[in-house]
Amino acid sequence: MGEQDIKGKAKELQGKAKELAGDATDNDKLKAEGEVDQAEGKVRQAADDVKDAVS
Repeated sequence: MGEQDIKGKAKELQGKAKELAGDATDNDKLKAEGEVDQAEGKVRQAADDVKDAVS
């Protein structure tokens, strides 16, 4: 587990929290930001997996 994997998981969790907050407050912008953060977190994790596979 690399640094980017950890940062990716943190970003994904942050995004999930934003998405849930957006749902709870009926704030579509916050919900969308959360979805983007989650996607970014997944990309970071995938990049770390590729880096590990190459190493």
